[in-house]
Amino acid sequence: MKQDKVKLAILDMNNDEPNQGLRCITEIVSTFNEVIDYQIFNVRAKNELPDTSFDIYISSGGPGSPLDEGSWRQPYLELMQKLWDFNKISEEKKKSVFFICYSFQVMCHYFQLGDIKPRRSTSFGILKMHQTKKGHNDPIFEGLSDPFYAVDSRDWQLIQPRLTVFKNHGAKILSLEKIRTHVELERAIMAVRFSSEFVGTQFHPEAEPVSMEAYFSLKENKKKVIDSFGEEKYNQMMDRIDDPEKIELTYHTILPKFIQNAIDKVKQPLMS
Repeated sequence: MKQDKVKLAILDMNNDEPNQGLRCITEIVSTFNEVIDYQIFNVRAKNELPDTSFDIYISSGGPGSPLDEGSWRQPYLELMQKLWDFNKISEEKKKSVFFICYSFQVMCHYFQLGDIKPRRSTSFGILKMHQTKKGHNDPIFEGLSDPFYAVDSRDWQLIQPRLTVFKNHGAKILSLEKIRTHVELERAIMAVRFSSEFVGTQFHPEAEPVSMEAYFSLKENKKKVIDSFGEEKYNQMMDRIDDPEKIELTYHTILPKFIQNAIDKVKQPLMS
């Protein structure tokens, strides 16, 4: 890797299960290929992990329980703690990390920010996300409406935030799931800023509308969704999938802004 390029590590948490997310993350990262060199690490299936020499880390979603005690878990958490500690003492060139869905849940559990619990039923579709007051001022949401839309696909959730722990960490809740007036259930926390450099979402900001539409138009995938969630949910998702104000806007906003802000942080000391 050339020294003058920013180094980015993609942490693949999919455990070798087929998915769209990793390709979408890679496509977003590739739009920065003039300034970024990236490398993919298969964390859960092959115990591959980057060292601490990378500038930016993006940790993907994945299947299964975020409380899984696989052999990957301890080394992964040790890496995150090293990056966290480095940021505390470093005056410049801090390490930026983005956590998606599964990774987000793993880190919220690690930092003890609240309860990570199974949902009563799977949340799936292109759903509304509401920003908090702190979310309105966060750089990764700049340009998004409130509420905004994102792809949600999860069996677990972060609820019952421990606000004292949030305060002690300097963490902020940025987003909550849609308001459900007809259901007496607590709303899940959908995005957290752990620190200036660590941020994550329980939804999928990397979801890209064109490939998603093609994927869910295939007969076997359409059948899976209808069998699991019903035809109404399928039709709603397909109606929303190509709306430029919905996931297309989210796709072009959250991860690109995170990456650009991280690049700026790395480059700034070099230019001063």
